[in-house]
Amino acid sequence: MNLDLSDGDRAFRDEVRAFLAEHLQDDWREGQRRTTAMYPEPEVSGPWQRVLNDKGWLVPLWPREWGGTGWTALQRFIFETECALAGAPLVHPMGVRLVGPLLLHYGTEAQKHEHLPRILSGQDYWCQGFSEPGAGSDLAALQLRARRDGDHYVLDGTKIWTTHAHHANRMFALVRTSNEGKRQQGISFLLIDMHSPGITVRPIHTIGGDHDVNEVHFDGVRVPVANRVGEENAGWECARYLLEFERGAGIFSPRLRAQLKRVAHALRTPAAGTPLPADLLRRLGEVVADLDTFEWLEMRTMASLRPGERPGPASSVLKLRASRLKQAIAELGVAALGPAALRWRSAAPDGGVDQGLAEILVPEHCNSRAFTIFGGAAEIQLGLIARTVLA
Repeated sequence: MNLDLSDGDRAFRDEVRAFLAEHLQDDWREGQRRTTAMYPEPEVSGPWQRVLNDKGWLVPLWPREWGGTGWTALQRFIFETECALAGAPLVHPMGVRLVGPLLLHYGTEAQKHEHLPRILSGQDYWCQGFSEPGAGSDLAALQLRARRDGDHYVLDGTKIWTTHAHHANRMFALVRTSNEGKRQQGISFLLIDMHSPGITVRPIHTIGGDHDVNEVHFDGVRVPVANRVGEENAGWECARYLLEFERGAGIFSPRLRAQLKRVAHALRTPAAGTPLPADLLRRLGEVVADLDTFEWLEMRTMASLRPGERPGPASSVLKLRASRLKQAIAELGVAALGPAALRWRSAAPDGGVDQGLAEILVPEHCNSRAFTIFGGAAEIQLGLIARTVLA
């Protein structure tokens, strides 16, 4: 893939920079900077999503007739890079990058016209109901029961680790509609109104101190059969399609570079020591080399995708590498802080270390431990790579 910018690409980059300079507000940028959980809060990401939607730049991978941009892979990368460098908020992906592409592929015309415009406008804020107390990496073990009662399903059971369920008014979920045959064959895919009677959301606070995830309990919750995507007991294929977009349709390297930039600032502080220890320099070099390699892999994958096309087995490679890089950068940040990392909740500065930076890097490190678990554990991704790429 040719990475030299043409005159048109340079003009596009300048257009993106001018747009960011005009529309990106300082409080949104600060909100993203201080985000140590997976995603920024809705009051940070929501206004930025509306700005992008008004511009027509929100869903580059969607078809043009539903708001897609028709950008090339290089233009997508330019846009994501400039947004990351400018500190723009990360748009909540559950609607625009997960359930949206799924509905475009599997949804009925009625479902598309009902949900896609509300995803674009931000009227609907989605969460993902996949994991359960006994079904995480082994997703086929899920047990949230959906019993058919006329034109409705009646749901009983629990979902867990549900990101931003306390903000969401919509959930897309995998439910068990049959216990016959293979476990995967009894699963259906439902769209759920989070304001339905019988839904209880309980907070879970992460090790980094954030309220990002939740337990969601269903007690006799009625969901219309019309809210099922695909056929009954055929939800596993929907889930596989959606997970490929979750793992491989995003562009992660610019955000990882922004994270590394914060770590580099910590490395330059007096508390990190002058000169830097050889071990820290070696680790920094390894991370930079890994990130460069990952960036090339990401761009090559993007270049091969047409709008709406699934990433395929490469999604597992990208998910695994992005998760491990996130952890490696976070670990380097804590090492750079040195003893100041032990007092990250203190308001007092320590030896020249930016205490505000410590209050970001340390919980970011704590929360990053889950990156090789959620969205498909590292061991699961290695198995998928072995079966689909190396076989």
